[in-house]
Amino acid sequence: MLKQAMLARPLKKRYVQCTACEHWCAVAPGEAGRCGVRRNYDGSLYLVVYGKAAAVNVDPVEKKPLNHFLPKSPVFSIGTVGCNLHCYWCQNWEISQFRDFDPEQDYIGQDLMPEEIVEQCKQRHIPLVAFTYNEPTVFFEYAYDTAKLAHEAGIRTIFVSSGFETLEALNTIQPYLDAINVDLKAFRDETYRHYTGARLEVVKRNIRHLVQETGIWVEVTTLLIPNLNDSDAEIREAAEFLASVSPDLPWHVTAFMPHYKMKDRPPTPAETLLRAWRMGKEAGLRYVYTGNIWGHSLLEGTSDTVCPKCNTRLIRRAGYHVETLWETPGVCPNCGEKIPGVWQ
Repeated sequence: MLKQAMLARPLKKRYVQCTACEHWCAVAPGEAGRCGVRRNYDGSLYLVVYGKAAAVNVDPVEKKPLNHFLPKSPVFSIGTVGCNLHCYWCQNWEISQFRDFDPEQDYIGQDLMPEEIVEQCKQRHIPLVAFTYNEPTVFFEYAYDTAKLAHEAGIRTIFVSSGFETLEALNTIQPYLDAINVDLKAFRDETYRHYTGARLEVVKRNIRHLVQETGIWVEVTTLLIPNLNDSDAEIREAAEFLASVSPDLPWHVTAFMPHYKMKDRPPTPAETLLRAWRMGKEAGLRYVYTGNIWGHSLLEGTSDTVCPKCNTRLIRRAGYHVETLWETPGVCPNCGEKIPGVWQ
C-alpha cells in the first residue's frame, strides 16, 4: 500500500526531499531515496511498504535490548524491507538491503495494518510494540500511525534505531514513543562513513537530544567488532561520551558474529566484552551490560542490574531468562536507591 509521506518537502522540477533521515535525499520523479522504500510518484513522496510487515515476531523486551524498560515483558516486533544504512555486518540484510523491487508485483511482506497490530496485542495481552529488524525511520508513517493507535489502547512503543533520524522525525514521533535503543556502531567517523553510510556526529547529537530533551527512555548498544571498533582508545572515548550525556544511560556492549559482508573477522571474545564493561564503569556509567555471549565464566554478573550505591543485585539475567530480586520495582531493597528506568 502507498502512503503519502509525512516527512517531505517539494523541490524544483517535481523533485521532492525526504526529511525523515539525515541523508536528506532529493528524490527525482520515479526514483527512490537511499532506503528504497520512500519513492517519488509524480512529484509527491510516498512510503511504498505501508502495512507490509517483512518480519513479525513476539520477543522478550530484553532482546531489543532494553534492560530498564518493563523487564520480562513480551513485545510485538515488526519490520519492513529497506534501510537507510548499509552496515557490512547487518544480521537482517535479507530484508534491510532489499531495495530494488516493484511494490505492485514483488512480495515485500505480509499485510498487517496498524489496526491489526494493535488488535493482536490486545487479544494476546502484549503490552509493547517494537519497530525493529530494519531502521524504523524509513517506514516512519507506518510506525507513526501504529504507535498513535497503540497509545490510544494503552500499549507502549519502542524504536530499535541506528540513530540517524532527523530531529524533525524524532520530535514528530516523540508523543507516541516510549523507549528507544540506539546503535552506537563505532566512535570513529571514518568507520561510520565507510561501513554504514552514516555519520557519527548525527548519532551523537540524537543520543544527547533523546536523553536530555525528550521523555523517551533511552538505552544504547555497541556491537564490538574485532579490529574495527574494539581498541581501548575507541571504547574509552565512547564510554566517556555516553557518561557525559548521562551516567544513568544504560550501555549494552555486545558480541559480533561473522555475517553478511563481514565474514572475514572472528567472533568477539568474552575478554573484549569484559574489557569494555570495565571501561564503561570506569568512565562513570552506572549501568553497563554485556550481551550475545552467555554462560561464560568471565562475564558472570555483567548482564545483571546492580545497585550503584550498595552493589546489591537487583535483576539477574541468564540469556533472556530474567529474575527480578526487588519487592518494589525500581527501588533497591537494601539501601532505597532509586534505579532509573520504566519499571511498571
